[in-house]
Amino acid sequence: MHTGKRYTPFEFFYWTRRITFKLFLIAIVPTLLYSLGWKFITIPWQPVAILGTAVAFVVGFKNNASYGRIWEARQIYGSIINDSRSFAYTVRDIVGSKNNMDVKIIFYRHFAWLTCLRHQLRESRTWENMDSMHNKEYLRKYRIPEKAENLNEILKQLLSEQDYNYVITKKNKATQLVAMQSAAIANMYKADKINDVAWKQLQECLIKFTDGQGRAERIKNFPYPRNFASITTYLLFIFVISVPFTLLPEFNKLGLDTFLEGYSLWFNVPFCTMIMWVFVTLDVIGESSVNPFEGSSLDVPITQISRTIEIDMRDMLDETELPPAIQPVNNIVL
Repeated sequence: MHTGKRYTPFEFFYWTRRITFKLFLIAIVPTLLYSLGWKFITIPWQPVAILGTAVAFVVGFKNNASYGRIWEARQIYGSIINDSRSFAYTVRDIVGSKNNMDVKIIFYRHFAWLTCLRHQLRESRTWENMDSMHNKEYLRKYRIPEKAENLNEILKQLLSEQDYNYVITKKNKATQLVAMQSAAIANMYKADKINDVAWKQLQECLIKFTDGQGRAERIKNFPYPRNFASITTYLLFIFVISVPFTLLPEFNKLGLDTFLEGYSLWFNVPFCTMIMWVFVTLDVIGESSVNPFEGSSLDVPITQISRTIEIDMRDMLDETELPPAIQPVNNIVL
């Protein structure tokens, strides 16, 4: 997530400079051919304008869907924040005092769940965009914590040896940790450490965590439909290739009977590059926003949110050595 007021022009240029250079080449080739006498390569602007209208609609539809996915992802983690705080003080007040070992084990197991969930959500999928060159280069401005951390080492610090040895063998570790919480609470109920009302309250909290995890996994594992993504790409490609051929006669006529005669044709290069850049950049923004857990600068800051939850819950235990809050790096926070 970008925490500044806006992306600076330099940041946008840095992110899109490779795309911009390619568009510049696409614009300059037909202009050069036209200047060499290839007058027949021009295309009437009317059909291309109609195509541009269609492209604007599909790109807008895609960006709207991308915003919907990223906003839903933020809502999911917003609910996880609230549910975690409720779960924490419910466990603390029902199970025992702050110094009760059962309470601490449940708290730390929840930290492990948050850690496993964010690591699972940062795993790569074939349809994600972090392998694209512009995202790889922009990644130099920040880092993805889950790519640098060792999950096993973190879990060793949070879980008992028995819990760690069990969880580490599981594919979906986050799910198994919630199941372990459920089993632990059920054992407390059977041992008469909590009554049936308390057991029900705590189970409802765990159900909410399962629901939040499932909703996040649905966004992670179900991409923006490939048919819509593909048609956007194909229409945009046709539009971008066509635009430089449509304005050649117009810019050539612009300089007739003036000192620009013979030179005004070259205005086609910057103006067509600008037109193509607008459409292509909007599509790239939508494509980079559509997967809100992949690790891009547009992602939901699940690492920061998880750390905030951990700090709040450790504070409830009156721990003095709290982990530091996650701070933005170059205005990017994950």
